[in-house]
Amino acid sequence: MKGPRVTLDQWRTLQAVVDHGSFAQAAEMLHRSQSSVSYTVARMQEQLGIPLLRIEGRKAVLTDAGEMLLRRSRQLVTQASQLEELAHHMEQGWEAEVRLVVDAAYPNARLIRALTEFMPKSRGCRVRLREEVLSGVEEILKDGTADLAITALDITGYLGAELGTVGFIAVAHANHPLHQLQRKLSVQDLQSQMQVVVRDSGQRQPRDAGWLGAEQRWTVGSLATSVAFVSSGLGFAWLPQHMIERELAEGILKPLPLIQGSIRRPQFYLYTNPDKPLGPATRILIELIKTYDTQSPSALGSLAQTSNTTRNTP
Repeated sequence: MKGPRVTLDQWRTLQAVVDHGSFAQAAEMLHRSQSSVSYTVARMQEQLGIPLLRIEGRKAVLTDAGEMLLRRSRQLVTQASQLEELAHHMEQGWEAEVRLVVDAAYPNARLIRALTEFMPKSRGCRVRLREEVLSGVEEILKDGTADLAITALDITGYLGAELGTVGFIAVAHANHPLHQLQRKLSVQDLQSQMQVVVRDSGQRQPRDAGWLGAEQRWTVGSLATSVAFVSSGLGFAWLPQHMIERELAEGILKPLPLIQGSIRRPQFYLYTNPDKPLGPATRILIELIKTYDTQSPSALGSLAQTSNTTRNTP
């Protein structure tokens, strides 16, 4: 593949001529001589083999081909400027990428709010988000392939910043046999029914978490599958409340009236990679995750309008 014959400087010169309406005004804006600007555009047309401008009176007007090429060139020049700006930020220690691994049970809504505000502050820094289950988060962090990790596990040797809790509710389909008993449910009642659990995505030392007392148990690969199974009447499970709000509101799922333990609220933590210094983009993202994790739904709506919104516990 041949290299480009026309330089970015030539495209910028053509843009200046069109935007300012004449070679003289473009030359003044570019701090160059008019003859230099005229030569640059003439050389461009010679290299491309097609006319880009025609003169009408004292004004330079684009040809049809010139209009199409100029439109595409604006994207090219903008991308080149962004690339140079990113290189400048990296020279100042700004990261090109932040790698974030999150337990699948953590509410996406909290992350979306944090990442939405991070975008205009990111200076081109990308975020690579990965979802895991239980010890899968720990393994990714310890392997050094994540800069930040959100999990409910207490990771030995790491200091985690406290985030909020996530509510898990014991539920089954409204027509499930457990609901037909119409009384408080005991451990013995649960043991005779099918329980749906989510497989730990860790490979080295997968953990069993939560109540696993049912004699019959189906293990699935994701929380979304678990929700689908239980919503179809295939067993019971403890599911994150934020993932089943619609099913609960529509009466598809009903909380199980357990004697105790029907609701669990595990604490989540935000961990950092101790082997990698925190760059400015990572520090900004950490603060945004903490901010939006601790905001109640009502406060979140007003936070976009004022930076002085009071923080509340979820």
